[in-house]
Amino acid sequence: MANEFWLQPASFRVAVGAPVPVRLLLGENLVGQPWPRPGRRTQRFVHLGPAGADSTDLRPALLSDSVAPTLTFRTPGTHIVALTSTLAFSELPADKFTAYLRAEGFDKALLYRQQQGQTTSKTGREAYRRCAKALVLATASARAPRSPADTAYRCSLNLPLELVPEQNPYYLLPGASLTLRVLRHGQPVPGALVRVWYASPAISAKRGAEPATEIRYFSTRTNNNGRALLRLPGSGPYLVAAKYLEAAPATVAGQADWLSTWATLTFGGPGASTDGPTSLFRK
Repeated sequence: MANEFWLQPASFRVAVGAPVPVRLLLGENLVGQPWPRPGRRTQRFVHLGPAGADSTDLRPALLSDSVAPTLTFRTPGTHIVALTSTLAFSELPADKFTAYLRAEGFDKALLYRQQQGQTTSKTGREAYRRCAKALVLATASARAPRSPADTAYRCSLNLPLELVPEQNPYYLLPGASLTLRVLRHGQPVPGALVRVWYASPAISAKRGAEPATEIRYFSTRTNNNGRALLRLPGSGPYLVAAKYLEAAPATVAGQADWLSTWATLTFGGPGASTDGPTSLFRK
């Protein structure tokens, strides 16, 4: 259950009008397996165009339980693809649930269980849901100018939990920093643990060897305004993740004591090219 869930396009930078498979993946370190039964586990699956006006319901693409629906981005600019899952449930023995809370940075819940003497005696019953977003840049040519109307990337979709960049990562220089907000139903989340995985060119031991990548990782926490500053060393792709844990609402009180929401954001990055590392598509 602790694996990340994310949206992985075949390429994060694509030609306008070209069909692009988008995989729904569950795993770690940018290595994932298909998310099973997406048609039955998806609450919302949408596409938002660069100007924010051309929104499309993508749920019909999952009716056949496709784990890699094919999408087409017909407008130049940065598009959002977003998915929210239905609730699922998990139950762990007390010691494993305590270890899970500690590993995921759920400090308040851990402190509560310590104060209540539950860390070694009370089973951890949890309801959880996932919110995933991907940014895809569609261009008509390699040197297509940026449109002033390309603003959807910074829009909040009012998801239960979401990561919203304040700059467009595709138009930053390599090594630049990206300011990112962690929002819960549109409101900032202070102190949230933000994790970042990204692909970076590996140093080859042999001259002329095939290009290779390695996955790197760093983490930070949001400030009091729910913002985190992320340095983007290269073209990625990037997987950014954050989580929020709260007491379970009355609607699921008979099945769970806690409700967690897991959010991810994937994108290419600065200096991305169509044939570069942003085309990473792991099997």
